[in-house]
Amino acid sequence: MVGPALDSFGRAATDLRVSLTDRCNLRCSYCMPAEGLAWLPNDDLLTNDELVRLLRLGTSRLGITTVRLTGGEPMLRPDLETLVEQVAALEPRPVVALTTNGIGLARRAEKLKAAGLDRINVSLDTLQPDRFATLTRRHRLDDVLAGIRAARDAGLVPVKVNSVLMRGINDDEAAGLVTWAGQEGVELRFIEQMPLDAQHGWKREEMVTAAEIHAALAPHVTLVPIPGRGSAPAERFQIKGTDQTVGIIASVTLPFCGACDRVRLTADGQLRSCLFSLKESDLRTAMRAGATDDDLEAMWRACLAAKLPGHGINDPSFLQPRRPMSAIGG
Repeated sequence: MVGPALDSFGRAATDLRVSLTDRCNLRCSYCMPAEGLAWLPNDDLLTNDELVRLLRLGTSRLGITTVRLTGGEPMLRPDLETLVEQVAALEPRPVVALTTNGIGLARRAEKLKAAGLDRINVSLDTLQPDRFATLTRRHRLDDVLAGIRAARDAGLVPVKVNSVLMRGINDDEAAGLVTWAGQEGVELRFIEQMPLDAQHGWKREEMVTAAEIHAALAPHVTLVPIPGRGSAPAERFQIKGTDQTVGIIASVTLPFCGACDRVRLTADGQLRSCLFSLKESDLRTAMRAGATDDDLEAMWRACLAAKLPGHGINDPSFLQPRRPMSAIGG
């Protein structure tokens, strides 16, 4: 069978998020403890050949049109440019995107663009060096800012910058981040903090909501909704009187599960139908046991067929996934 993998609600999973590693060179307080985590053993990680085989299956048989490379921190892969080139060479060619913390991007942006990278998202929660060091436990703000500018200059436009506002920590920076984004020519996207931290310490009352973000920006700018959101996670707005756009991803308070088109592959070869799924399909073990492409396709379709209608965060019975975001891939 050739065509998108559908779930029982008729949603087609055409956007594949691929975690290349669970390792990271930052220790963001809302993601992992200061000492880091127990990383996956190298033997458990998909090899490049295994990864490209699954991506070829996704693009040629299962309707995948976008491949987003994530982590952990995907730039920790020294062969990232080679992998991007291999993904861009698939037929039919998918859109190739990358989500990164930006460290090391300044020296690799042009190489990634030349390899075939189409789009890039960089995580940045604060413009204040002391806050950056507190949040990430590393003094690397200048490196991230340099990476963002290098990506823009390399033609990876629009560069999208993802920011999570946290109550009492950086929630006073909403307007400042918007002003900075306009000056730099990048598209800022605010994301509600989600329950995906390794410590399982997320509390709803500490989350800055989309409504609060709107309220914080209202005295400074007027946001005009941009129609035609489709399956995109961000609701996009144009700042009145300018060409600048801002996105808000309200995963918790205004979930968009009904239009979800995403499926995730972890660095150790587990297919997940939802970021918050409690179940995974083990493609790696099947491959290493001799599974054919037909076998793997059947497993992929079965995984998506069982996808739930929503993530369930707002349900009293919600259970946070065992894996944190760093191990699932964003």
